Amino acid sequence: MAGEKIRLYVKGKIINYTRNKNVTRHKTSLIKIDGVESKEETPFYLGKKIAYVYKAHTKKAGPNGPTKFRCVWGKVTRAHGSGGVVRVQFGKPLPCKS
Repeated sequence: MAGEKIRLYVKGKIINYTRNKNVTRHKTSLIKIDGVESKEETPFYLGKKIAYVYKAHTKKAGPNGPTKFRCVWGKVTRAHGSGGVVRVQFGKPLPCKS
């Protein structure tokens, strides 16, 4: 185990905001987590944190000096449908280009 790298994250894709005919909820997004194919596999991720990392044009102060990378944190709240999609509630709405 000494030479092995351990990955502590799983990638996913943003599908859409949660919405209905009249209202779009920008703080709650639908995320498809890689490797999760059914509703029975989603309870492991409930309550886990999700980070949306993106690159901006200007530098801002970061823990290791000025950086162009930004992060929006969210939390998995529940499953959505039966295909392994989860609902994630973010602190701030995600950028439009996400």
